[in-house]
Amino acid sequence: MAQDWSRYWRSPDRPLEAMHAHFERHVYHRHSHETYSFGVTETGAQSFTCRGSAHTSAAGMIMAFNPEDPHDGHATDALGFTYRIVHIGPELISGTLTDATGRLTGLPLFTEPVVDDPGLAGALRALHGALLGEAPSLRRDELLTTTITRLVRRAAIRPIHPASPAGRSARVARQARQLLYDRLMDDLTIDDLARATGASRYTVYRAFHAEYGLPPSDYQRQLRLRTARALIADGVPISEAATTTGFADQSHLTRWFTRYFGLTPGAYRRAVQPDASQRRRLADRAAVP
Repeated sequence: MAQDWSRYWRSPDRPLEAMHAHFERHVYHRHSHETYSFGVTETGAQSFTCRGSAHTSAAGMIMAFNPEDPHDGHATDALGFTYRIVHIGPELISGTLTDATGRLTGLPLFTEPVVDDPGLAGALRALHGALLGEAPSLRRDELLTTTITRLVRRAAIRPIHPASPAGRSARVARQARQLLYDRLMDDLTIDDLARATGASRYTVYRAFHAEYGLPPSDYQRQLRLRTARALIADGVPISEAATTTGFADQSHLTRWFTRYFGLTPGAYRRAVQPDASQRRRLADRAAVP
């Protein structure tokens, strides 16, 4: 029987998260992250689609996703795969590059979703191990700086400038996305998006998909999942996080949360709130007569 497992870590004060996982049966639904995401496949191989093409990351290879890069993922064969992935917020990337270069820079753009570079893969594994282990803060910071700069120099084109309006289609897409943010809990229709943007329903759908790689409904679900994840990290009960973010119940949230993030809401809560989990266990023991 297949045995999927995952271990998650989240920084308490920076946009920095990491996961170590083995998947045989788990299939990632098409999604994107608000962060840069860098993964290294340790064993087996994983296949995914990104930017309109199919890719495979075999053992020793790196995956590099820009913020909002839609992708899916699954094991290439029945043996499954083991991988490590680090999610780094754009502001942390920018700050690290500014420190490294001594000047303000734009954000880098990674053009290839799969990078074959054993040395760089080793650096990413070292960073990941330091984050999930007991490495001192200084060591984590050193590895973070060196790994980010190596990734950018090896696999990114020069920093890109902040996005500027690129015609009516991009404007429509961004206005529609803003409405999804502003009315996250509302049961919006495509007509709502069309009225807000002054475009036809078809134009909204086509422009949104072209700009973000997902239809508006999938993007809305993704925003709700991100919000639920943040609430859970802040200590909100999972059932409350589910209803607050528009899911029918806790099981509904759990199904989608697992498909997007690779672990259940409960596992995520235990990973990001270990002290709280320990306190609950101690309280339970104290309550036993």
